[in-house]
Amino acid sequence: MKPPLPSSSSAVLRKARLSPYLFTLLAFIVFVALLYGEDFMCIFGQLEPIPGRPISRPVKKREKLPFAAGKTEEGCDVFSGRWVPDELTRPHYEESECPYIQPQLTCQEHGRPDREYQKWRWQPHGCDLPSFNATLMLESLRGKRMMFVGDSLNRGQYVSMICLLHRLLPEDGKSMKTYNNDALTVFRAKDYNATIEFYWAPFLLESNSDNAVVHRISDRIVRKGSINKHGKHWKGVDILVFNTYLWWMTGLEMKILKGSFEDEEKEIMVVSTEDAYRMAMRTLLRWVRKNMDRKKTRVFFTSMSPTHAKSIDWGGEPGENCYNQTTLIEDPNYWGSDSRKSIMKVIGEVFSKSKFPITFLNITQLSSYRKDAHTSIYKKQWNPLTPEQLANPVSYADCVHWCLPGLQDTWNELLFAKLFYP
Repeated sequence: MKPPLPSSSSAVLRKARLSPYLFTLLAFIVFVALLYGEDFMCIFGQLEPIPGRPISRPVKKREKLPFAAGKTEEGCDVFSGRWVPDELTRPHYEESECPYIQPQLTCQEHGRPDREYQKWRWQPHGCDLPSFNATLMLESLRGKRMMFVGDSLNRGQYVSMICLLHRLLPEDGKSMKTYNNDALTVFRAKDYNATIEFYWAPFLLESNSDNAVVHRISDRIVRKGSINKHGKHWKGVDILVFNTYLWWMTGLEMKILKGSFEDEEKEIMVVSTEDAYRMAMRTLLRWVRKNMDRKKTRVFFTSMSPTHAKSIDWGGEPGENCYNQTTLIEDPNYWGSDSRKSIMKVIGEVFSKSKFPITFLNITQLSSYRKDAHTSIYKKQWNPLTPEQLANPVSYADCVHWCLPGLQDTWNELLFAKLFYP
């Protein structure tokens, strides 16, 4: 005998007993959707979250960056490639044609006998680097400001940019002046109402090395969270190019000032270089987010510039360095002992969380191959050389800075590519 079918009233009761569970589940789904809906939109739409954006707004394609005229080929990494000899298109200019190069970088004027270091072109794997177009650069800067902020290596890139552009300007249509005790240098393209500027801030934050002329201080101290001292000079800039690395490399630890440099009793803490650098990068990102307009401005950060102070790194003789080096390092995996990967890791960690689009110019690896391109001994020496130094050029060779024209022109080709074809 079949069991009796349940009555309609008992079925209703059973559904009623299930309804609290269904209601709880639906309420939880709605709560999660409201709380994390923005993140889901970012993940599936491949967009970074924009504060204040209504949740109901449909997901759009990645926003077009200011100054973008196109995009790089799909899958093209312009920072991965090789150096190829090019005597037809390199150098972009002659050293003697650019009066803005500092005497610390004029290697030919100071007796360098070879010129091969000027005749290399960077060739990305599987694609081509857009040709540097000085006319496009100047037209895009019309009525705008471009500023390089950082140390002497960023100043070298700044001067390279001016050398790449100034030939298009008449003599009476350009000028260069310094301000603020030489901390600020301004190149003006008068017909374009445009400026290309350099601001000296080796740590980006306030430090005891902020004097643009007298800053050779071994006991370096950085003031925590003090970016506004310099940052007030960066406001209103349309294209900002930051760098900071070399000045942090004083050892494994860094001194951080918690108060003011004017305090009679200074509170100083000692932290690892990586933690100090992380603090500076987070402070920089906060400043950028608060002061830059993502719809009108672009921000770049240049990675660490490698040195070549130890020839044993590339299989050379012990005790030698970049002096007398005229060939490139051919090992594609070469990474010098002076370039700290832990700092690159900090940059990647902090910048990956940025809510403002910052373009990273990864010049470290491609520059690591160029042990031939440093100024070495072919530069102005600010102090007379001793007989001992003259007898041993390795002892005073500069294996940090780069001859112009040379490697840093390539850095600006990469900047050009990322500015117009991101």
